[in-house]
Amino acid sequence: MERAQVNGFSRHYVLAAGGTGGHMVPAHALAEELLARGHRVALITDDRGARIPGLFDKVQVHVLPAGRLAGGPLGWLRAARSIMTGRAMALRLYETFRPAAVIGFGGYPALPALLAARKDKVPTLVHEQNAVLGRVNRLVASRVDAIATSYPEVQRLPAKARHKTDFVGNPVRDEVAAIREQPFPALDGDGVFRLLVTGGSQGATILGSVVPEGLALLPEHFRRRLQVTQQCRAEDIERVRERYAALGIPAELATYMEDLPARLAWAHLVIARAGASTIAELTAAGRPAILIPLPSATDDHQTANAREMAKAGGARMIAQSKFTPIELAKQMQKLALDPEALANAAARARALGKPDAARALADLVERVGSDGGVEYQPVREAVLQPIPNGALA
Repeated sequence: MERAQVNGFSRHYVLAAGGTGGHMVPAHALAEELLARGHRVALITDDRGARIPGLFDKVQVHVLPAGRLAGGPLGWLRAARSIMTGRAMALRLYETFRPAAVIGFGGYPALPALLAARKDKVPTLVHEQNAVLGRVNRLVASRVDAIATSYPEVQRLPAKARHKTDFVGNPVRDEVAAIREQPFPALDGDGVFRLLVTGGSQGATILGSVVPEGLALLPEHFRRRLQVTQQCRAEDIERVRERYAALGIPAELATYMEDLPARLAWAHLVIARAGASTIAELTAAGRPAILIPLPSATDDHQTANAREMAKAGGARMIAQSKFTPIELAKQMQKLALDPEALANAAARARALGKPDAARALADLVERVGSDGGVEYQPVREAVLQPIPNGALA
């Protein structure tokens, strides 16, 4: 299929991503970078992704059916039918849009988009946000032209695919990347200590239950310095607000934070889940964290993500099974009550960051979508290594 080139330089690219923030945020960052370079972009996603406001207002958005590969033989049969329907729809899009390359970000809508590209002989690339290669990316790893990763070591990466991998990092929003240019917020023994707590809809309930009780166990002189901003489920807000009020801790609670980058810049410490975008933003900004991986995450990828940040000294990881007020208070005292340790963790988190990930990924996309060859920075199969003492609870 002929690839579209406008004025000899501009090309058309199709991005395909599942509708969760972990897939959509890096896809959006890449789209913004490609648009800034004068290219045209279309997005393939699912109903959830199409409903996210504000992210893809500048590009064509196409919703494809994509069955989930689960549920026994009947479920797999239904999924196969949806995938083939989605592939046919993607092929029709490619006839008119004529992409120079198709880039998958994981999630089931990426599968029919990539299969259609392979049938049409369109170059393909996938981006993996986590420290474990995701299910869809594993399915297509042997068939795509390149694999971009967010970590220098990735679990479940097929040996035969390592020669075409490139470690670029996980793209973040420009306003998040800009935070690293600011100094870490000054902290002395008597100043306000700003704590940001964010966990998404799946994680907010346990954080709302454990975090206030953990803070209650900290020394009173430190509690008087605390200022908390916390994401909560709507049904939990009043309970959590009342608990913070009883403790005398100023707290701003919300179900959603539109100005999260500003909150991140403001924070001395973050308590969060360990999703790919969360880790990317923490390290791009250079903010230390206490991470509680979601145990039900596919392939336990959040534990793998958190392990990498903890291993580097930028975070402490607490397994959800051990996430109690006592354990949280212990980890808080090791970081929050020691300004030198906190600043050191911030520096180590920052050292992990890849603020230029969107540009690096766009460079790779342009190379894959051109007629030239591609040079890679090979990624290794992950080998679990020890985490520094105290970083893992």
